[in-house]
Amino acid sequence: MTKKNEIDVIAKITEIAKGIYGKIKLIKQPEIEMPIRSLNNVEYNSKDGYFKQLDKKKTRTLTASTIKTFAQTLRMMGLSKKLIETNDIATKREAYYVSKNWGDARFKEQPESDTVMDDIEAMMGVNREQIGFIPGEKGGAVAGKLTVIDIDKETDKQLNIDCTKFGAGAYSIPSSVEHLKFETNAKFVLAVETAGMFERLNKHKYWKKANCVLIAMSGVPTRATRRFMRKLSDENNLPVFVFTDGDPYGYFSIYRTLKVGSGNAAHINEFFCVPKAEFIGVTPQDIIDYKLPTHPLKEVDFKKIKDVLKNDPFCLHHKEWQKALKQMAKMKVRVEQQAFSAHSLNFVMEKYLPDKLKNSKTWLP
Repeated sequence: MTKKNEIDVIAKITEIAKGIYGKIKLIKQPEIEMPIRSLNNVEYNSKDGYFKQLDKKKTRTLTASTIKTFAQTLRMMGLSKKLIETNDIATKREAYYVSKNWGDARFKEQPESDTVMDDIEAMMGVNREQIGFIPGEKGGAVAGKLTVIDIDKETDKQLNIDCTKFGAGAYSIPSSVEHLKFETNAKFVLAVETAGMFERLNKHKYWKKANCVLIAMSGVPTRATRRFMRKLSDENNLPVFVFTDGDPYGYFSIYRTLKVGSGNAAHINEFFCVPKAEFIGVTPQDIIDYKLPTHPLKEVDFKKIKDVLKNDPFCLHHKEWQKALKQMAKMKVRVEQQAFSAHSLNFVMEKYLPDKLKNSKTWLP
C-alpha cells in the first residue's frame, strides 16, 4: 500500500513535470528552482539547535549549456517516481548504473549522480529515502544497554533485539530507522569515532560498567546513524556524548555534522542531527593534561581551522570552539583516540572517560 508521504512525493514530481511540459508547449524555457546547499545559506542559533536553511535559491534553466544536467534531473525524478510506485529502492551506486541506459543523459561518474539526487531531495524538501534512494554505506554499530524493537517483514511480528547479546559483535543500524522503537535503562549514549576504539570498549563491556549505549560512528556518521541516535536520545531522554580524535576533522566534520547538521543537507537537518550532543572527545587541553603523544598538523588541517573560524556558523556562535581551534593551531599538533594507549591499553576507559564524564567543565558545546 502506498503511504501518504509517498503519494505526496509522487504528486510533487508530477506537478514539476507538468510545469516543465507546459512551458515547453508554450515554447518557453522551462526552469527548475532549488535551494542553495551550502553554509552560506544556513543560520544557527542555540534555540533551534541545528543549521536552518535560509531562502537563497538557484534556478536551473533549460539552455544549450544546461541541457544535459536538466535531462539528468528529470530522468532521476522519473526513476524516483518508479521506485516509489513499485515499492522498491535503489542505492546511490545502483542509481548511477541505471543512468547508463539514459543515452546522452548518463552520468560519467557517481559524484555527478549524487549531486543531482541531492538537488532533487532539497528541491522537494524530503530526505532521499522518501524518494526511493538509500545510501550504500554501512550504518553504525551498537552495543550495550539497549533493546531495539523492530518488525519482521515476513510475519509482521515484533522483534526484540538485545544489544547486550551479540558476543564479540554488535547490532548494525539499518539504512531506514524510522519504524524502530527502543527500551533502555542506560544513563547516556557514547558515540565513538573509530571502529577500533568501539571494539576495545565493547570487548571489555565498558557499556556495562558505565551503564550506557555504545555507538560506533566510523567516521562521519551516516544519516541512518544520526537519525538512530536522535530518536534514541529524544524518546528516552538520554544525553549523547561524542568521543572523537583531537583534530579539525573530528571536531567539525564528524561532531558538528552530528550535532547541528551540514549546509549541504540543511533541508533535513531538523531530523538528522542530535542537538543534545556534547563533546567529550580529545581537546587540545587534554594533550597537555594527559601528556599525550601527537602528530603534526597537516596543511589541510590548518586550512580547515582557518575556514571554520571564518565561515562556520556553529563555530562563530561558540567561543569555546574558537578558543580550542586557536589553541590547536598554536600547538601545531593533532591527537588520536588511541594515543591514551601510551599510558596503558585500557587507560581510556579506566581513567580518561570517567574523568571526562565527571567534569562537565572539560566538555565542549
